[in-house]
Amino acid sequence: MKIDIDQLTEDELVDLNNRIVARLRFLSHMRAHSEMLEFKIGDRVIFEPEGRAPVVGVLTRYNKKTVTVLSDSGQRWNVSPGFLRRACGSESEQQHANVVRFRRK
Repeated sequence: MKIDIDQLTEDELVDLNNRIVARLRFLSHMRAHSEMLEFKIGDRVIFEPEGRAPVVGVLTRYNKKTVTVLSDSGQRWNVSPGFLRRACGSESEQQHANVVRFRRK
């Protein structure tokens, strides 16, 4: 389907622009959402902020376009999921890293 924009009025061009921007936003949100689904709450992740050493932490929350990571040093980061990687370590170590065992009475 081809659209000859030379034949459109100014109002039609504004409407077309609004639709294009809305579609691009939707595609961006869908991409971020699918990247988020690669990680679960509690996963150990690593990312590299520009000009800083790599940060290792635990994914604690899904946001609209980002995820919240609590670093091992206690800092809270909102990170685009595209920048995350799984932190190195054994699978069982990662699964039990956030488990707190309670004594039975």
